[in-house]
Amino acid sequence: MLTPPGAGAIAVIRIVGPGVRAFLEKHFSKRAVEGRCVYGEIRDGDRVLDDGVVVLLPGEAGADLNVHGGVWVLESILELLAREGFAVHGAGELPPPLEAVDGESVLERELPAYLPLARSREGIEMLLAQPGAWKKLREGRIERGTIDAILADRGLWWMLNPPRVAIVGIANVGKSTLANQLFAQERSIAADLPGTTRDWVGESANLDGLVVTLVDTPGLRATEDPIERAAIDQSAEQVASADLVLLVLDASIELSEQSHLLEQFPISLPVINKIDRALAWVDSMPQAIRTIATTGEGVDAIRAAVRRWFDCENFGPQARWWTPRQRGVLQGARENPRLLDDL
Repeated sequence: MLTPPGAGAIAVIRIVGPGVRAFLEKHFSKRAVEGRCVYGEIRDGDRVLDDGVVVLLPGEAGADLNVHGGVWVLESILELLAREGFAVHGAGELPPPLEAVDGESVLERELPAYLPLARSREGIEMLLAQPGAWKKLREGRIERGTIDAILADRGLWWMLNPPRVAIVGIANVGKSTLANQLFAQERSIAADLPGTTRDWVGESANLDGLVVTLVDTPGLRATEDPIERAAIDQSAEQVASADLVLLVLDASIELSEQSHLLEQFPISLPVINKIDRALAWVDSMPQAIRTIATTGEGVDAIRAAVRRWFDCENFGPQARWWTPRQRGVLQGARENPRLLDDL
């Protein structure tokens, strides 16, 4: 797959190998022509799977199947390819091999290879801007400070590798309501009863361009309920593997009842919820984000803070790295700027 996952108007499947011509002659209604767009039907026997555009690559080394991006269409065509002997590179095998994509340089091949990992329009635009950004950078004078700044910027890496964000707090602090606000729809059950969330809930949320895996966890509290206790224990693994912890505090409860979480998660993004019922201690934490989860107040500030945390405060077209190879080249270029020619 050369296009991002999920339903879309168009999806591109690239097929490579010695079986390409035989597959097209058997399953495509027109004769594919090298370097030209040919419109026809992709068939599985007498059944039409889709109408699309096929482009035969130079030397008949492969072909691009430009088909409709519906889930059923893609699954049907990929299943057909697998039956015809192709090894299908799916979501668990991204990015595809660089040999399977176009480009005159390694950098130009890394772009389409990693494009399927982009989960938002902003991520796609940021990635597509990189060849031009790097060309412009190399045309000027590159100092070590510039390289250090690029190395420190992991924004594009996170855009292609969605970080895990865990929401943590005591019971009934409003974590699930905040999660639903960030999901922009109801994914977690919220109620005015402690222990409502019995298990961790993890799903993708688009925070104004940065896609994250948002993990809503059960309230951390002592409980005699064995099911709730097991859920709390299991969620600890999810929190431990998170790239960021949103530590939600309840403004209407004394800080002494929650301060153990500040000690447990010293590196976290603090959020004080229920500020409409705030006690005096709230003023002692000016750095915390203030919210009213039930109305959505402060949720935009959380979105912006999470983006800043992951170097995605802006989605400008400046040069960024997105592969381990590029990062290694940049590290070497701190001492030898000529190595940037490898980019």
